[in-house]
Amino acid sequence: MSYEPIIHTVQASILRQLLFTPRASFADLQKETNLSSDHFTFHIKKLIESGLIEKNASQYQLTLTGKEYANRMDTDSHVIERQPKVSTLLIVERTLPDGTYQYLVQQRLKQPFYGFWGLFGGKVGWGESFEDTARRELKEESGLDGTFVYKFLHRKRDYKKSDNSLLEDKVFAVMFCDNASGTLKTEFEGGHNEWLTIDSLRAKDNYFSDAPLLLEMAHSPEQYIAKDYFYTSEEY
Repeated sequence: MSYEPIIHTVQASILRQLLFTPRASFADLQKETNLSSDHFTFHIKKLIESGLIEKNASQYQLTLTGKEYANRMDTDSHVIERQPKVSTLLIVERTLPDGTYQYLVQQRLKQPFYGFWGLFGGKVGWGESFEDTARRELKEESGLDGTFVYKFLHRKRDYKKSDNSLLEDKVFAVMFCDNASGTLKTEFEGGHNEWLTIDSLRAKDNYFSDAPLLLEMAHSPEQYIAKDYFYTSEEY
């Protein structure tokens, strides 16, 4: 797992300056602040230790990591902008002898959405492909193996019903598998797994309202779906 450094406002200001020039001297960077040389040196050292800037001869410049980090900065507020989480959703399908489709679904037994039924999913790791994420999540949470293909993109934003404030913003790569094999692990820490039809999923007391729709799209040509959802504190 890769974690980003948390930086001081002075350090954010230095990164902003270096966004707009290939390199700059200590004096040029310092004159944009009201700090003493000792105080300013402290922040320069912290940025070097974080791997965000480097010294080249007598001047400072952004490292490759620093360029990527600073490029996500709001240059007016000097803060790194929040971005949607990138995750996968897994449509794992099997066909019964009578031609009925069943799907591997999961009852979530952790917060938020405790008790809700929906699709398997998981955050995409740093540098990890959608296919690798899907295979890993399936194996970790169900014990099954399978190969996945990309189906479509799902943008999901969750809001608090009381004041319409944004709780979560996610982009899902919806991945499809119809060749899962192995012995299903029905229970694991944080969830319970079952094979269900779409109708039996809808019969559950609590389920993610987008789950049946996404399953119905498993064989459709759709490439993108976006939905906003509003929750009470009890639901979320």
